Amino acid sequence: MRIIVIAVGRLKQGPERELAETYRKRAEAVGRSVGLRDVEIVEIRESRAQDAERRRVEESIAIANILPERATLVMLDERGENLDSAALAACLREWRAEDRAAACFVIGAADGLADSLRQRANLKLAFGTATWPHQLVRIMLLEQLYRAATILAGHPYHRG
Repeated sequence: MRIIVIAVGRLKQGPERELAETYRKRAEAVGRSVGLRDVEIVEIRESRAQDAERRRVEESIAIANILPERATLVMLDERGENLDSAALAACLREWRAEDRAAACFVIGAADGLADSLRQRANLKLAFGTATWPHQLVRIMLLEQLYRAATILAGHPYHRG
């Protein structure tokens, strides 16, 4: 099963991009041993529309157009579920067992995403109720994907 992180906006060169790439590579390396592969990051260009609703719709259409068939859609949303690392690993295990083509984790822009895309989500995932910068959300998500892969592989990184 492929893991795809779809993020609206680009991470500029610098320490945040380097740390995100470090966790992406780690997740991909450990994930191979447990049936997770190709941890990819797809960056969607931010809409330049003047109206917030139009921006949400344009960005959501761009995301919907790249979702693989038979993919699980996970939206990062501050109102979503707060899963611990073991629960996220269990979700990945279940989706892999269901032979899903991919697990797509979507990080929207500041305006959020259109309701039509949000309603398609199989899971809405939160990292607490705080508001986080999108750069940090990407890093935290990739670290959690790495941690989930280590849990599935029985690797000692996760000692919870």
